[in-house]
Amino acid sequence: MYNDTISLADPKAIDRQVIAGLYEEHSPGIYRYAYRLLGDQDLAEECVAETFSRFLQALHKGQGPDQNVQAYLYRVAHNWITDFYRRQPPTVDLEGDDPRDPAGDPCSAMDERQERERVRAALLKLPSDQRRVILLRLLEHWSHERVAETIGKSVEATRSLQSRGLAALRRMLVTEDGNDDETKPL
Repeated sequence: MYNDTISLADPKAIDRQVIAGLYEEHSPGIYRYAYRLLGDQDLAEECVAETFSRFLQALHKGQGPDQNVQAYLYRVAHNWITDFYRRQPPTVDLEGDDPRDPAGDPCSAMDERQERERVRAALLKLPSDQRRVILLRLLEHWSHERVAETIGKSVEATRSLQSRGLAALRRMLVTEDGNDDETKPL
């Protein structure tokens, strides 16, 4: 596993096999993260490609991650997505990987899509840090420690961001329902 650290003392010593291993290990997660935020396969693939391109450029300049490669790669991907959204409004996809037509009852599938769209719209109303923490913690199943390192905040701050973000989501979704039942699950 290439996740922990790599030695940047001599960037040229990092061979193609290490880079390929890093790509194989981290590109699926970065793709899912980018797809959820971009809602487009081609853009998510472009984000992954650009993330690794920027990573390689940083290595050649003798720069790059100080500690955790994964945190560095997600930060680069997030920066690329942020730059993209400066030019366009954001979207969030909650389905995870590529969209697929659900098998079964078309009415149930429509209800599920509408509910995902409600949650997606509510997520987009959250501040960026809260949205990032919720996506990484709950959809990518990252630990608070990994999220904290990736977004450059303390573990306590990520816990607080998650708590405030989930409370805000709950309020938004309950308000939309016209129902004050706070016990309704997200």
